[in-house]
Parts: sequence; C-alpha cells; structure tokens
Amino acid sequence: MIELPFAREEYQQRLRKIRTEMSKRGLELLIVNDVANQHYITGYDGWSFYTPQVVLVPIEEAEPVWIGRAMDAAGGLLTAWMTPENVVGFPEDHVQRADRHPMDWIAGWIAAKGWGNRHIGIELEAYYFSPKAHARLVAGLPNAKWHDADLLVNWIRAVKSAPEIAYLRKASTLAEAAVARAFEIIAPGVRECDAIASIQAAQIAGSPDFAGDITALPPTILGGENASAPHIMWSDRRFGDNETIALELAGVCRRYAAGLARTMQLGKTPARVADTAKAVIEGMDAVLDAVRPGTSAEAVEAAWRKVIQRYGLKKESRIGYSIGVAYPPDWGEHTISLRPGDETVLTPGNVVHSILGMWMDGWGIEISETILVTETGHETLTKFPREIHVKS
Repeated sequence: MIELPFAREEYQQRLRKIRTEMSKRGLELLIVNDVANQHYITGYDGWSFYTPQVVLVPIEEAEPVWIGRAMDAAGGLLTAWMTPENVVGFPEDHVQRADRHPMDWIAGWIAAKGWGNRHIGIELEAYYFSPKAHARLVAGLPNAKWHDADLLVNWIRAVKSAPEIAYLRKASTLAEAAVARAFEIIAPGVRECDAIASIQAAQIAGSPDFAGDITALPPTILGGENASAPHIMWSDRRFGDNETIALELAGVCRRYAAGLARTMQLGKTPARVADTAKAVIEGMDAVLDAVRPGTSAEAVEAAWRKVIQRYGLKKESRIGYSIGVAYPPDWGEHTISLRPGDETVLTPGNVVHSILGMWMDGWGIEISETILVTETGHETLTKFPREIHVKS
C-alpha cells in the first residue's frame, strides 16, 4: 500500500464534518462525483476518472465506499484508507458500451445495499459527471429523493488542517522552483515548448526532499501579444526581443496546489509595463493588509480596487479563490472568491490564491500569492520577489 498522505484520524475528522452537514440537510446518502473531493475523503489517487467513479458516504456507516472501474479497484486497495470491501469495481463489460452504462451498475449496487429509497445528496456540478451519467443513475434509483449537494464537501475543504498546510508549504517550494527555472530558461530565441519542458521538470523534481505531482492546470507562459489573454497554451513560437512575459505556474505536493504568478521582461521595460506593475504590486500589498480573520472576501477585493482605481486601471474578473486539493482541469475549490458580492468571512485555515492579472491590449502582466489566513492575520506561503524580473 502507498503511504497515506494523512493519518486515518484526519479522514475520520473530515467524515464527521461531512456527516454533520448531511444531517443538517436531511441527507442519508451522499454521492461524491468531484475527483478532488473523492481524494479528500478516501485518499484514492489514480488517473481513472475518465470513466465514471463515485464515492458514497452513507450517514451511518464508519467508512465511505469508492466505486470505479474494476481494473482501478486495485489502485484503490493501494491508495485508499478503507477496508477492501469498501473499494468496489464495476465490471469491464460496462466500460464505454452503447447498451449499458456504469451508472446502471452503480445504481443497482446502491439499491442492493438498501439505500435506494433514501434522501440522496449528489454533486451536480462535477467536471467528470456527465448528463447521461446522472440520468442513468436517477433512472436506476426511482424511489430515491434527490437533493443537490454541490459544494457540500468543498466548503468543508476550505478550512485546512495543519497537515494539509504542511503539504501546501511543500507545494509552494516547488512553485518557487518553477518560477526560478522559468527565469533561467526563457530568453530571446528560446522556444516556448522548450521552456515549458524545463519548467515542468522543476515542478516535479524541484526539491530533493519530496516529489512534485502533475499540476491541475498546465504551466502558462504568455509572451508578447499572447499575454493579453490569460489561458492560451504554448507552441513552438520563439520568444522575441523586448517581450513582456506573464508566468502562471504552480507546485503540487500530494495533490495540494500552490499557485505563483510572476512577470519577466526581456530587454528594456516599457513605461506602460513598469507603471502597471507598480500599481499591481501596491495592490497586492493592499490585499495582504486586508487578509485576516473576520474580513470578508469582498472587502479584500475592495482594497485592491481602491488602489488600481487611483492609477486609472480597472479589472472586471475576480482576484482570487480558495485553493487546496486539485485535479485537472482546475486547482480552485469553487468556494471563496475575492470579488464584489462574496460576503464569505475569512477564517483561520483558509488558503486563497490571489492572482492579480492585468490583460491589456496586446500585452499583460501577472503577480500572485498563495495566502494562508492565520489566527492573527496572514502568511504568504509562496515567498518570491514580486518585482518584474528584467533579463537583458
């Protein structure tokens, strides 16, 4: 068995919190479709979510149940903390067949357990849970009473334990290694794909003391006019002279992600870039001054907006989000957002990635920090100079 990321008691604590919330909502069974939530509950870790898989949390049982493809149940026995009978595989003849669906089998398994007429909460917004999967599950459990339990687990994840924070610190070290490698490798004439290859090596092997994991978002390096858009992928384009390059990178340790965005300049820094960077760095200082227990997410964003308005700048998108356990395609937790209207009050143990990206007409810059809310204020887990890195 692969060493669990956490002690069993950590998983038991998580289950107690989940079942407390289930009880408040009158739920007798929770069907967890979000892959990050499945990992959070069970420890299961494998690249198997391209076929349907679920985690079941019954209100009264001691252990959750992982159900996925039969060949991947072996991975469950190696990575999940539960006893073998609670790692269940659906048969191979249900994989990618037009005449049957894995959810037909899963619904039958749930009914055989006597759970088919329960009040069932289900995550309806999970990335790998298709409309067909939901329709077949509902059809197979006609006596169930269905309730949308989207984000029930996510909000519990929003407050990190000390062991989780320890992994985020390691992830931050890898994020710093990735940015440092980017600064080393990127130069005029270097292909974007070659820079990405070197950065990914740092993300995986950037520490001699622990391994990095695949990141939920691929590395993003945006040079020249490509930096005017936030999520363009790399190519074999070569970096040019006098380009401004926005880097949005991350480190991940045992699936815990820390983001780190920085900007570098090849050649002389244009005045417009220097002026915008000054405003963004001052805005980050204002964000950090505002992050503390008892402050609302929207108040943090307002502190940032007050600064950039003074510089005549405007940003419509949010400036941060809760971060932690992460699987592709996203490392955000879909809970706390630093934006107007989010009245969530920050509490110790929250971790947010505040990313101050300014995507202008034909160019852009990015600066971010992964921030832990502490008992008395905050701590930036990523510790790296924020100034634009100029490379002559």
